[in-house]
Amino acid sequence: MNYDVIVIGSGPGGYVAAIRASQLGMKVAVVEKESLGGVCLNWGCIPTKALLKSAQVFNYMKHAADYGIKLEKSPEPDFQAMIKRSRDVAGGMSAGVNFLFKKNKIEVISGTGKVLSGKKVEVTDEKGGRTEYSASHIIIATGARSRELPNLKQDEIKVIGYRKAMSLGEQPKSMVVVGSGAIGSEFAYFYNSIGTEVTLVEYMPNIIPLEDEEISKQLARSFKKAGIKVMTDSTVEAVDTSGKGCKVTIKTRKGEEQIEADIVLSAVGITTNLEGIGLEEVGIKTDKGKIIVDDFYKTTVEGYYAIGDIVRGPALAHLASHEAITCVEKIAGKEVHPIDYTNIPACTYTLPEVASVGMTEKQAREAGYEIKVGKFPFSASGKASAAGNKDGFVKVIFDAKYGEWLGAHMIGDNVTEMIAEVVAARKLETTGEEIIKTIHPHPTMSEAIMEATAAAYDEVIHL
Repeated sequence: MNYDVIVIGSGPGGYVAAIRASQLGMKVAVVEKESLGGVCLNWGCIPTKALLKSAQVFNYMKHAADYGIKLEKSPEPDFQAMIKRSRDVAGGMSAGVNFLFKKNKIEVISGTGKVLSGKKVEVTDEKGGRTEYSASHIIIATGARSRELPNLKQDEIKVIGYRKAMSLGEQPKSMVVVGSGAIGSEFAYFYNSIGTEVTLVEYMPNIIPLEDEEISKQLARSFKKAGIKVMTDSTVEAVDTSGKGCKVTIKTRKGEEQIEADIVLSAVGITTNLEGIGLEEVGIKTDKGKIIVDDFYKTTVEGYYAIGDIVRGPALAHLASHEAITCVEKIAGKEVHPIDYTNIPACTYTLPEVASVGMTEKQAREAGYEIKVGKFPFSASGKASAAGNKDGFVKVIFDAKYGEWLGAHMIGDNVTEMIAEVVAARKLETTGEEIIKTIHPHPTMSEAIMEATAAAYDEVIHL
């Protein structure tokens, strides 16, 4: 029952921490109450992308004639087949984590974990039995769940969260999506693309409000063009579920409006899973729903660590994985450096896709930088024209004095694949002039990064 490391939770933070610890020669156990891989692999990142791929293929088929292809009849979405494919993909990924655990000789302890004093973990199994385990180091990676608002309680029948949105029994004819962050926008796009009438409600002035304002407005235009009703500066005041569907009362700048829909999807953020895991008893301090940690994820109690959604920073799977590696390598005594939280990419997998890293233009100006801003529209891209979708653009922001790459913001096909170039360049302190001189392959969407940079320095060729 004694281990070098016990990890509570097997999401992209927890399972990566376990594998890295095992690679470094530690005896490792992971406590998991559901499926290996956590929310990301089972109910988040992976299955949603499977659904979005189905939507993309369906969209291509609807526009087959644009590519010189004739279809015998109009394509129809098979909602249950899409859901099944998504669940199968998630199941395969979870099985992959199980394989990696066996390969790395990591023990899986099924049940709900709770930290105890003295570097111990109590695990309660499904029958209520309790077993104590001890370890030199305990890593808490319990993740988060869908946030509930007082006036938007989820019954998982008519008012649902993201998990239910991926496993509905039948496709709704109409849906109100509350919240336009990555989760809300992705589901709005998916359901709209397969024929559901979608209304997207956002409290802030722009959808995907954390993104650069120009990106937000472009996505709103694309959504409206696709038939999504976008309501910004709006709040859901009440949902009446007493009838067959939902009567949704929405407060707007012009007054109240009532919309009827089959389903209301609440996508108003997440809440960390900190309850009932022993933090108070052990003396681990929290602040505003997050566990307080240092640069290497030590909590306020020696021997206990925390990573992922439950600590400071954006709730992103790739960030949790890197926090896991940083934490474990520090435990192992390796020389490691704190993560640079100003260089974390964010992606939204709608159509068009959205990707960004670093400062927005507004943030850069407010920080006092004199900046160079360059934009390159995909309407001027040969690859985008050949692919058949010219919506979107790349926007880059540089410090005019030193050439530092302050931020990049993209909207269009495949930009979630392109953003890594900017992240790597920023980490290597690459300047704008160096990007201009870096040969990009032609024709590719990635050329837009070079062209946007050239535009910032008044050297753009194809505009």
